[in-house]
Amino acid sequence: MATTHAIGFVTAALLAVGASAAVGLTGAIIGPGFGFAPVGFAAIASAPIGATASPLPVLQGAKPWLTAVAGGPQALRGKVVIVNFWTYSCINSLRALPYLRSWQERYARKGLVVVGVHAPEFQFEHDAAKVQLASGQLGVNYPNLQDNDYSVWRGFANEGWPGFYFIDAQGRIRGYRVGEGKYAEAEQFIRSLLVEAGQDLSGMPLVPVNGTGIEAEADWNNLRSPESYLGYGKAEGFASPGGAARDSSRNYAAAPGLALNRWDLAGQWTIGREFASFDGNSGTIRFRFHARDAHLVLGGAGDGKSIRYRITIDGIAPGADHGADVDADGWGEIKEDRLYQLVRQSSKVIDRTVSIEFKRPGARAYAFTFG
Repeated sequence: MATTHAIGFVTAALLAVGASAAVGLTGAIIGPGFGFAPVGFAAIASAPIGATASPLPVLQGAKPWLTAVAGGPQALRGKVVIVNFWTYSCINSLRALPYLRSWQERYARKGLVVVGVHAPEFQFEHDAAKVQLASGQLGVNYPNLQDNDYSVWRGFANEGWPGFYFIDAQGRIRGYRVGEGKYAEAEQFIRSLLVEAGQDLSGMPLVPVNGTGIEAEADWNNLRSPESYLGYGKAEGFASPGGAARDSSRNYAAAPGLALNRWDLAGQWTIGREFASFDGNSGTIRFRFHARDAHLVLGGAGDGKSIRYRITIDGIAPGADHGADVDADGWGEIKEDRLYQLVRQSSKVIDRTVSIEFKRPGARAYAFTFG
């Protein structure tokens, strides 16, 4: 696979259902596979090998729909359809949302339907109520279905988050893309399919889309830290002395020093396959990173009570470099299982160490992501 940005991840959920490993690569161009190769659109490939030749029946037979298609799934016939594979704790998926919302809003009256297929990475994302809550908070108001068993993913032979399929008004997959970026070209391709279907777009110029907050485009030029998992199933770069004890509570000590893209724990923790859970009354996670933004996927204790945390950057409060989910003093609160933005640097991006301190047990930490 080709990639224009240095970030990638392996989809654990796909491995869990026994399918081939899926790799999500930011800016990746996949192909050629079987299907209709788009002409003049370098960032859009043919459908991947193994993808269904009849995508609409796959969608029509899928369930549950968390947000239904107006008129039912059968109403997709005759429409240009964009199918987006996503998961709500994935920063790559979140940064694609402004474009998907814009396309749905601008072109719905011209016959476009955006369909989200939520294919969970972590176990908590299998909970439809949590997905519906997150979808509402994120403004995912277009049709959205839950693909817990990856049946739709396998039917489309999707290869990562975010995945985009471009289906013409005849119900054929005309293009595919996995990863972020090249959205202007993707919109031009959507417009070409709408014009081909008989729509007049002459009075609709392209309008730039700019994500804000957690959905803002990554600072690719300064991104030198990869997605890093904390569960032993895919963890790399763990630096606490003595290594990890699997599935048992242990008191960890901070490393004497952290090299770039290394992390450690201090205090009483249990490192499970998918996440590290905090068992004590005072403990921290640290990560040495190089990026404008630092995020951490976190979950609560399951008792319905929020968990307070505090971050520091290189040992001091973040001030103007705080992320959307902490204040200038570094305080934040885990209320839902989701991705939390801890750091957005407003100054020069250099190697920094973010430390997250917890004061009560129950927090679950899944993965760091950067932007």
